[in-house]
Amino acid sequence: MKSNETMKQGLVNKMEQKRRPRRMAYLAASLLVAAGIGLAGPDIMKKLNGTSAPGQVAQVDPGTPAPGNSAGVVIPKIELPDKSTGVAVDMVGLVVYKGNIYTQAATRIDAADAAALRGEKLGRTTSGIDEWSGKDQYTELASNIGETDIYAVKGYDSGFMVMSYTEADGQVFAELYEHTNGITINSGADLFGKLNLEGHIASAKWESFSSWNNGQQQYLPLPEGAARDGFLAALMTAKPLAAEPLTEQGIYDSEDRKIIYLELDNKARVELTLFGQGLVRYGAAPVFFEVESGAFQALWDNLK
Repeated sequence: MKSNETMKQGLVNKMEQKRRPRRMAYLAASLLVAAGIGLAGPDIMKKLNGTSAPGQVAQVDPGTPAPGNSAGVVIPKIELPDKSTGVAVDMVGLVVYKGNIYTQAATRIDAADAAALRGEKLGRTTSGIDEWSGKDQYTELASNIGETDIYAVKGYDSGFMVMSYTEADGQVFAELYEHTNGITINSGADLFGKLNLEGHIASAKWESFSSWNNGQQQYLPLPEGAARDGFLAALMTAKPLAAEPLTEQGIYDSEDRKIIYLELDNKARVELTLFGQGLVRYGAAPVFFEVESGAFQALWDNLK
């Protein structure tokens, strides 16, 4: 498939996903989900709500934490598929850059605003990865998004975030990709600090779980003030928790969730999911963050 045709098809797929309930859209976007293995009902629900790649189970860092810090969480590199098993996998968009796998980011940018964020050109992808690809095909700049140019993103470390950018038939197709595997997280700053939130939030809004789950997009403003500022500050010092135990314990069985959207002054939008238990998750990285209870509750109580 030609590059512009691939991009157009991707846009069509996204539009179709917007018309479906978010539970099903999330399932379609889960990374490296084995096909045809007969998952039981509870396992399917876990897939619908928060997945990571097989073998990518975050673990508590066995090392000694620094004074005043909690134990860190190690997020291993994504385990690449072995095509000799004959098992196909579904994928989100991904790009291999400098030996690391970057997956579709939980930070969004509209096509009209992408050019202003486009930094140095890093290369051009090949389109060799599909659901049957093995480890040997995950070579430098291999991807499953077709042939497109890859750029650094202004204001962000290219070791964390890159951008695909293509112009075809007068249209811009752009997407952000982030590297959130093969890292150790000792506090919220190790992830949220890379998103350039501090001093750059232009506006914020939030959405109930019901609205999010059903694709209703019923957004409400999240005003500035002590509650929002206190939460964002506490987010940087939040304690990381491996996702797998919480998922096994049924954290996604409850609908006690709210989603906040932080629009930055560069027009990027950061999406965070808040859980009533005082936890926050960003994207599909297999880690939750436990925010200081007073700061979390002050924000949560404002989301009504």
